[in-house]
Amino acid sequence: MMETEEIFGIRYAVGDVMSAVSAVMGSLKSLGGGYICFSNVFTVATALDKPAYKEALNGSSFTFPDGAPIAKKLRKKGKVMARRIAGPDFMEALLKATADGKVRHFFYGSTEDTLDKLTANIREKHPDMNIVGRYSPPYRSLTADEDREIIRTINETKPDIVWIGLGAPKQEMFMYHHKDKISGLMVGVGAGFDYQAGTVKRAPLWMQRMSLEWFHRLITDPKRLAKRYLVTNTKYIWHCMIGK
Repeated sequence: MMETEEIFGIRYAVGDVMSAVSAVMGSLKSLGGGYICFSNVFTVATALDKPAYKEALNGSSFTFPDGAPIAKKLRKKGKVMARRIAGPDFMEALLKATADGKVRHFFYGSTEDTLDKLTANIREKHPDMNIVGRYSPPYRSLTADEDREIIRTINETKPDIVWIGLGAPKQEMFMYHHKDKISGLMVGVGAGFDYQAGTVKRAPLWMQRMSLEWFHRLITDPKRLAKRYLVTNTKYIWHCMIGK
C-alpha cells in the first residue's frame, strides 16, 4: 500500500500516477466495495466547510492529490515523492494497464451521448477492453427503489472497477454512501469521462506541466467555473495563511 500524509485533516496517498496504478492493480480484488477519490483545491475548500464531505474523502481506500498545490504541500511536509495524481491521468493509465480484457469495467455517470462516445473511443484504442456495462443516471435525487435497482444492475455485471463520473462533490458522496454496496472498486474521475469521450478538450500538456490546467478549464467554461475558482481558491489560500 502507499504511504499517506494529512493536509487540512484530509489523508492523501503519496506517490505518482504509475505507483498509484500499481497499488490498485496489486490489490484490486481486496479493494472491491471501496472507492478512490481525487482531491484538489476545490474539494479541500469544500471539505473545510462540510465535515460530512471530509469524512467521505477520508473514507476512501485512496485519496490522491489531484492538484499541484496539494502535492507541493505534501512535499513541504517531507513527502518528497508526492506528485499530482490527476483523475484523468490515472484513468488513462489504468485503462491501458487493463487493456488485455482481464479486468471488468462499468461506467456510471454523465449522459448517454457521452457514454456512447466514451465506450467507442476506449474500444477503438483498446479493442480487448472488457466493458461490462454503463448507466447514465437522472439529473435528480434517486428514489430508494431506483437506488436499489441501480446497485443490483451494476453488481449483476460483476465489475472489478466502477468508474464514477458525477463531478465533485456529488461523486464522492455517492461513493461514500455506496461503500460495500457496490461490489467493484469505485473510482471518481469527474471530467475524465468527457476527456475520454472527446466532448471536452483537455489543457495542452505544457499547461498541465506548469500547473495551469485549472486556468484552461476556466477560460473554456467561465460561466460555470469563475465563481467556483474565485471562492474556493480564496478559501484555500486563506487557510494556508492562517495555518488551519
